[in-house]
Amino acid sequence: MSRWIAYLFLLGVGGSLLPACQPAAPERPPNVLIILTDDQGWGDLSHSGNPHLSTPAIDGLAREGVSFDRFYVSPVCSPTRAEMLTGRYHLRGGVRGTSAGEERLDLDETTFVELFQQAGYATGAFGKWHNGMQHPYHPNSRGFDTFYGFCSGHWGDYFSPPLEENGIPVQGQGYLPDDLTEKAMNFIDAHREAPFLVYLPLNTPHSPMQVPDSWWERFENEPLDSLVAGEDPDFTRAALAMCENIDWNVGRLLEKLENLGLTEHTLVVFFTDNGPNSYRWNGGMKGRKGSTDEGGVRSPFFMQRKGHIPEGKVIRQIAGAIDLFPTLLDLAGLTHSGEKRLDGKSLKPLIMEETPSWADRMLFSHWNGNSSLRTQRYRLDKDGNLYDMESDPGQQLPVQDRYPEVAKNLRASLADWEAEMADERKKDPETRPFTLGAAEAPLTQLPARDGMGHGTIQRSNRFPNDSFFTHWVSLEDSITWEVEVLEAGDYLVEVYYTCPMEDVGSEIRLQAGENHLDTRVEEAHNPPLKGMENDRIDRMESYVKDFKPMLMGSIALKQGIQTFSLKALRIPGNQVMDVQKLLVKPIETN
Repeated sequence: MSRWIAYLFLLGVGGSLLPACQPAAPERPPNVLIILTDDQGWGDLSHSGNPHLSTPAIDGLAREGVSFDRFYVSPVCSPTRAEMLTGRYHLRGGVRGTSAGEERLDLDETTFVELFQQAGYATGAFGKWHNGMQHPYHPNSRGFDTFYGFCSGHWGDYFSPPLEENGIPVQGQGYLPDDLTEKAMNFIDAHREAPFLVYLPLNTPHSPMQVPDSWWERFENEPLDSLVAGEDPDFTRAALAMCENIDWNVGRLLEKLENLGLTEHTLVVFFTDNGPNSYRWNGGMKGRKGSTDEGGVRSPFFMQRKGHIPEGKVIRQIAGAIDLFPTLLDLAGLTHSGEKRLDGKSLKPLIMEETPSWADRMLFSHWNGNSSLRTQRYRLDKDGNLYDMESDPGQQLPVQDRYPEVAKNLRASLADWEAEMADERKKDPETRPFTLGAAEAPLTQLPARDGMGHGTIQRSNRFPNDSFFTHWVSLEDSITWEVEVLEAGDYLVEVYYTCPMEDVGSEIRLQAGENHLDTRVEEAHNPPLKGMENDRIDRMESYVKDFKPMLMGSIALKQGIQTFSLKALRIPGNQVMDVQKLLVKPIETN
């Protein structure tokens, strides 16, 4: 064979030693990992300049990816989560509170997770959901194949607490952020061969301020200079310790991706849900969690995908949580053709292009009747004061007298937006009962958070999330839940309770529409309150107990809206019992 013929064979001409020019294999769709922390302010990172802590793993995301210098979320948690999931302002999706059902995301809203799921992604969420507990508000009904964590706004114990996995009550293992991260890593491991979307909404540094000794000891006696007005040094120390634990868990996630060879295949996103949950170092910005000022809504935002996204790029244009929906779809090559208009826009041009065409825009913040507006240069606060954020990032000197036309125009824009949101709220039903018996639900939980106590019954805490009902001492007392039964049928009911030995014997009735179910408290269960043994400072939230399920029996439920009512028929002791929740499970029929 001549050298020329041999060369042709090597090229694949006339032979099969090498394949002829083959079409390139399609690029693997990127995995997505979203890390969202709870009540961690912009200033709670060493990347932001905080001198009191070290967050090398999170800082590395900014150093080896892109960071948005001015990224905005809502002043509190459930609105931010709704805006991230839908690309729309939270009031459009019916999210107008953080408990008692007001945190639920309307069922006609589409989440980006559903679109990734439809595109073949394995989807998992591990942590705090806070956009609805009962199906079809539950994360398993909003696009997630797997959910492990809790659906409430906050949790009362961070050490092996009761959680749920795909709607079934389970017991957590160890310190909660570590446990959630471990479950996320296991999910990544199990789905490493196919595209996955992992959402890790960690519960820290939200109070109660609980953190293991190994993290607390570094800060317990740490001197803090430059305290801000109103700062509680011990609260700050606990928050910083919790943030360093977060960074350690982020490092574990990144190491897992590296060990599996998935670093270049995975888009990693990190941000927080609102400003800091206490007065502490936050770059001199005005406001904290709950405020619509800069310090209440500015969040770090980092995005990394090695080999695909520029490294070390700092983006100065303003952006926000509403932009996540279109940005993630754009970067993954997916499309959205829904009927509802998005408020957010894809950030891909800012991320990928050197000189993108990008017009100035307005971002709106709202909470508790207060609204503010942010442009690239200005912030208009809830009182109509105008601030030049380039020369005055701490909002110290109003400039509406210097720029009256700017102030006039922005006030008009904010008024228009508020009017539009008021129209959106008019679409909300007057009452939104809690759903029960959805076809996809293995069971339905009706926690005390979603119920109402009547008569002498009290909540264990003024914050409904993770509270329980106590002081049930009268035959006139009742606990009610407004419920919409989605599918008629026979259901088993359990009540999670505590009751001291001397009060055993109360007879209670669950009334549901026209039907009722009677039972008797036969067994004492009187564990102590707990949580304080792990608190680093006194908490605002309810302490917790180990509640025990008691089977009440079965009841036939009709389809439709009705009131669930727990009342006592007989009280032989001083009280009936404390109640954490009802658990309602359909009876399977052949």
